[in-house]
Amino acid sequence: MGTYSVVKVLDEHERTMAFADVALGQIRSLRQTAVPRNYEIWYVYATGYNAPLNKIINETLARSGRLTEADLEQIYETYLSHIKTTDRIDKVGARVIGEIDDVTTLLTDALGMSTSYGASLDGATEQLADAKTRDEVQAIVRSLVKATREMRETNKALEQRLTLSKNEISDLQQSLEAIRAESLTDPLTGLGNRKYFDRMIDMAVQNALAIGEPLSLLMFDIDHFKSFNDSYGHLTGDQVLRLVGMSLKQTIKGQDITARYGGEEFAVVLPNTALRQALTVADHIRRAVMSKELKKKSTGEILGRVTISIGVSVLQSGDSPDTLIERADACLYAAKRNGRNRVICEADPEYTAESHSKVA
Repeated sequence: MGTYSVVKVLDEHERTMAFADVALGQIRSLRQTAVPRNYEIWYVYATGYNAPLNKIINETLARSGRLTEADLEQIYETYLSHIKTTDRIDKVGARVIGEIDDVTTLLTDALGMSTSYGASLDGATEQLADAKTRDEVQAIVRSLVKATREMRETNKALEQRLTLSKNEISDLQQSLEAIRAESLTDPLTGLGNRKYFDRMIDMAVQNALAIGEPLSLLMFDIDHFKSFNDSYGHLTGDQVLRLVGMSLKQTIKGQDITARYGGEEFAVVLPNTALRQALTVADHIRRAVMSKELKKKSTGEILGRVTISIGVSVLQSGDSPDTLIERADACLYAAKRNGRNRVICEADPEYTAESHSKVA
């Protein structure tokens, strides 16, 4: 190892040890348990590489002077756990490549063995033609029996290895499917993320237009969400988002598509659903969210109830996903402007008034 390499390794050692010291120091000063999860949170905090994590920790400490176990769990789930997805994809990919390399080597060896066996057969044919005595014929037959036994053993080993490889690749495929599903999931709420929504609404709109079925879209967001963050901190804001996500999961079933559209805004695509049914679904969601009492995890303090405003649009001939979303958003804006905690659709006068005011 050269001098430069030694210095580089030492520098890296000193740098990572400094991060480790900061992490352990924080755990010690805040009297937290020194479990791997907490160490990872504070190690990443020390590096400064994850700005949202540092921001939420600094804000929470400034507000309450401590981080509870519930706070730490929520920080880890929201800001760290989903980052591991890329690492998992890389590891599975490396295993697939390794498996393919092993099988390729095995097939190459088997091909060489088959070529050698073919040459043995050709040689034996020539030798049999020239054989003059019984002993010479027997010697040729013994060599053929030996070559055939070796070929059989090689084929058996190849068959067993290919069976193992097939099972291994099947397992890896399932792992990749699970990781792919995670990549389309919002880690905070467990709903589909924006990438998932964009993909699914495109498919749903194309399908509805092709077969002539109705389709409705709900766009909604949380009323006064900023005030939750300002009053109680972003961890409580995250808890509000989780509450809405949980309400959606409990209310929406079957082929309907739910997603966190972005920030505090959510979307629900309702295939084969006309306006009247869509309004019923929207009001069920609104009531489900409002029925849950928000409790601050770290203190148990009751913070009140959460409400949402919902806009509903229905697919029309010539619509694209963008135009459908625009009208639902306009309905949502009308619901906000007209008192919040309500559902507005394109047929409502509030939406018409909103549209006219924007044109004017």
